[in-house]
Amino acid sequence: MQSVGITVFRNRTFLAAALCSSIFSQSLHAQDNSPYSRYGIGNLYSRMNVINRGMGGVSAAYSDIFSINYNNPASYAGFQVFQEQRSKKVSSARVILDAAVSYDSRKLAEPNTTSSFTSNDILFSHVYVGVPIRKNWGLAFGIRPLSRISYDILRTEQLHTPSGMLIDSAFTQYSGSGGSFLPSIGTGFGTNNFRVGVNIGYLFGKKELVTRRGFLSDTISYAASNHTTNTNFGGLFYTVGTQWSVDLSKKAILRLGASGNWKQTINGTQDIHRQTYTRNSSGQEVQVDSVFSQTDSKGSVIYPGTYTAGFMLDLAPGQRTNGWNIGVDYAAGKWNDYRFFGAQDLVQNNWELRFGAQITPSEDALQNGKLKSYRIGFFTGRDYVKVGNDLPVVGFSLGLGLPLRNYSRLSNQASVLNFGLEYIKRGNDQNLIKEDLFRLSLGLNFTDFWFGKRKYD
Repeated sequence: MQSVGITVFRNRTFLAAALCSSIFSQSLHAQDNSPYSRYGIGNLYSRMNVINRGMGGVSAAYSDIFSINYNNPASYAGFQVFQEQRSKKVSSARVILDAAVSYDSRKLAEPNTTSSFTSNDILFSHVYVGVPIRKNWGLAFGIRPLSRISYDILRTEQLHTPSGMLIDSAFTQYSGSGGSFLPSIGTGFGTNNFRVGVNIGYLFGKKELVTRRGFLSDTISYAASNHTTNTNFGGLFYTVGTQWSVDLSKKAILRLGASGNWKQTINGTQDIHRQTYTRNSSGQEVQVDSVFSQTDSKGSVIYPGTYTAGFMLDLAPGQRTNGWNIGVDYAAGKWNDYRFFGAQDLVQNNWELRFGAQITPSEDALQNGKLKSYRIGFFTGRDYVKVGNDLPVVGFSLGLGLPLRNYSRLSNQASVLNFGLEYIKRGNDQNLIKEDLFRLSLGLNFTDFWFGKRKYD
């Protein structure tokens, strides 16, 4: 009976029904509404913090002492660095709090028409804490969302006989909710030029799919049908990474980085219910008959292997003048291996090519609140969802870092407000639905010296 619920959504007219909902019935709630989130484990969140988002998602080789690059745990080894000050090497070992939220405005549109619908939402992005243990060794822990499922679709239609006589009107409501989260803890260690790291997390989530169908009649009372499949899953999840740097000159460093996860199996349980219902005077559903019910069915979610590799060129690193970071990343996922309780779903292998740059302030200027960071990026690729034709993805980003002035001379705290603006275009005129996503991310990076010793003259 499991395949019954899946087959309903596999029909490619599902996306067309989604558009009918947004245009004609006006039944969508003021929430993040994306029909594509039905497939796979939902719409995938960005794996990057706000700094890296502003750089087009470039993160494989990125590392600094003011943010947590949880996409590559090898970067945790860079929480503590040594700088030359007055002919002495002084340690900058900072505890980091990195947290962010985002505002998403998503527009759905049917190709070659003026029909569209827009939904808006404020979403949690991540919260992480980074702790330097010693030189070239750091620890980080926190939580971030991995995916999101959110859609509510209502389709109405008229039923006719083969001769064209009207029989009655009917409705079909598709809705889905859920998503997944990944709390994790990781460590990175190595030398000045080579680092490795690992994250150990617990990937958990749920996926609830509901299809309601019934007649719209003012003369005869019909019982509507309700097909619900509710899945919960959870299990350990591992990510590894490495970074390698080469000194090209006194003012130029080339950093190489790679991170990813192998194919992993996440166990879960599933409840399936097929029933007929009516509504009482207060609008609540009242079950008429249970056609089929199965609870606590064991299964698994096979999460595919994904990886990111790239390089970053650091110009004037550690200098009191401005530094530049210029990088390129390539990311891919083997989603052909994905299985959800034995079903493959409409997904495929995906890839993305990312370009990004940043003007980076020196630590001294950042502490004094005198210098800003400016970021720009571009990315293009293919989405992991495939309904009919490939779903192309293209976008660009801008970023800004605003240091918060520290008015206490005795404090070593340094805080930065990071802003990221992204435009992501998903689909084109060859797809049933196009999505335009504008995302504004706001992040706070708060740092302070770790076990700093104060000196008084």
